[in-house]
Amino acid sequence: MSIFGDRLKQLRTDKNLMQKDLSEYLEITTLAYQRYEYGDREPNFDKVIKLCNYFNVSADYLLGLSDDPTRH
Repeated sequence: MSIFGDRLKQLRTDKNLMQKDLSEYLEITTLAYQRYEYGDREPNFDKVIKLCNYFNVSADYLLGLSDDPTRH
């Protein structure tokens, strides 16, 4: 797994969401979403922005550049 995948999975499980829920929100297949969590695939910028907005975290946090999830 990757830092991105680990954080994405943690954010999802903290909200008691299923992978299917986020794949529908992102308008991608569940398999494509699973690949994000497993670190086999990286989302494009638009998907990263949607995920940050959904979870209300900074892109730096989601991408592993910061340990602070707060948006500034």
